[in-house]
Amino acid sequence: MSRADEIYRATCLDILENGFSDEGLEVRPRWADGTPAHTIKKFGVVNRYNLTEEFPIMTLRRTYWKSAVDELLWIWQKKSNRIADLGSHVWDEWAGDDGTIGKAYGYQLGLKHKYKEGEMDQVDRVLYDLKHNPASRRILTSIYNFDDLHEMNLYPCAYSMTFNVSGNTLNAILNQRSQDMLTANNWNVCQYAVLVHMMAQVSGLQVGELVHVIADCHIYDRHIPAVKAMLELDGFEAPKFSVDPSVTDFYAFTKESFKMENYQFHPFDFEIPMAI
Repeated sequence: MSRADEIYRATCLDILENGFSDEGLEVRPRWADGTPAHTIKKFGVVNRYNLTEEFPIMTLRRTYWKSAVDELLWIWQKKSNRIADLGSHVWDEWAGDDGTIGKAYGYQLGLKHKYKEGEMDQVDRVLYDLKHNPASRRILTSIYNFDDLHEMNLYPCAYSMTFNVSGNTLNAILNQRSQDMLTANNWNVCQYAVLVHMMAQVSGLQVGELVHVIADCHIYDRHIPAVKAMLELDGFEAPKFSVDPSVTDFYAFTKESFKMENYQFHPFDFEIPMAI
């Protein structure tokens, strides 16, 4: 069983056994049939992944990690909010008439800000500091821009990354306001583990820990049977993850720059309804 499987199992069991149910309360999310989408949740979940030991991908079910990487590059490299620039359809339901998701995600990372060193967007500021100010305790990004929330088709879920260098090791904290454990948890973990690898490689650093902080960590009511079935499985060992060592420019990475060898996973036979 991979370490990601162990963490996922422990988190889900904690939610199911000790979580708070909002059944009977007013909630915003709805199922496609209009029924309220209730959850069982835990507040303030913190999971730690040591990227030096293994890549944190689940085997209890398949994570479509290349699609996850494609979305990561769409946000962090292309800094785009146009779904036509994305290789998958994960954002289709949030697209407006203009073909964008509003002033969200990549749009925010691409905004220029003034610093004493000149104008840079948030991504380029991180890259600059990792090379020139690695001891800084200010290396972070945030896309939760209150001025633009009314023009976002979805408020950011994974909204902040904080990078911290210890010696020659790059660690990072991913802050997330809300996490759907069945549909999004390992997707996000894989994405930001890849991001740490990318940032470390182009900055001449080694990867360390990814710490995932989740404010509202939940399982939707109609997802509970699928989650329980997954928790009965024995996972496989984590696959071997590698990054093309020739890439030294953050903007030169592609989906093909990453490889996952011997990725074994259990089949997943459940239909997953999506709450909106």
